[in-house]
Amino acid sequence: MLNRTIYSAIGNDLASHGFIVATVEHRDGSASATYYFNDHSDAEIGNKSWLYLRTPQQGENEVLLRNSQVRQRAKECSQALDVMLSGRPVKNVLKLEFDMQQLRDSIDRDKIAIMGHSFGGATVIQALHDDRRFRCGIALDAWMMPLNDEIYSKFSQPLFFINSEGFQTPASILSMKKCYAPGKERKMITIRGSVHQNFADFTFAAGKALGYMFTLKGKIDSNIALDLSNKASLAFLQKHLGLQKDFDKWDYLVEGKDDHLIPGTNVDTTNIHGALQNSSSVEK
Repeated sequence: MLNRTIYSAIGNDLASHGFIVATVEHRDGSASATYYFNDHSDAEIGNKSWLYLRTPQQGENEVLLRNSQVRQRAKECSQALDVMLSGRPVKNVLKLEFDMQQLRDSIDRDKIAIMGHSFGGATVIQALHDDRRFRCGIALDAWMMPLNDEIYSKFSQPLFFINSEGFQTPASILSMKKCYAPGKERKMITIRGSVHQNFADFTFAAGKALGYMFTLKGKIDSNIALDLSNKASLAFLQKHLGLQKDFDKWDYLVEGKDDHLIPGTNVDTTNIHGALQNSSSVEK
């Protein structure tokens, strides 16, 4: 329920390692605020049409609303990928003296992944289901409620759940567990002492007092939490995109082998369907 500008710590780190990063701001009503141009003439003069956060109305079925939104969000991710792969020239709104045509044909179409936080985590799963061009996905503290149960077992691309210690519930973890199946690579780790906003830039903008008051910071140092998440993500991406890098030095993080990590989850689901274990099988 945020916007494209508050994940710069993650996006910049990925870009520094050679990834081309597209941060999608969705127009399904889940962004805090966004805008669009009705036509080219509006764009030329900067006449913006604004869309604001949409909250469920009284009596409205929130599950249906959120499912409709997550489907639109996944479609928008595919549309963003279409634009990036099309090679069409775009206007650089930053007005930098950089020839964008230098990037033409620079994307390896066999090495495309998708990552998202919260509602974006659910969007990752929906997009993996809808678009096979995404070769793997990383769901950061995913909010699972928007997804239909039917899609959990219907995609085969590798999926990595990186959770905070303070956000997930037994119901949410059980939904994640439904993605697990023989022959499909599924991994999960939990960052000790972390909260939901440890993945967003807010965690760095707030001081300790405000950070704890508004749950923007957890007990773990924000820099350590994000560093663990980013390094584990890079290791996962190297394995499943076939990258010729040295990110495999962080493979142990994907298994949760660090003092700040929990392999799997801290959430007790044993009284429902048994403990959740990491799947070690590789996608076939």
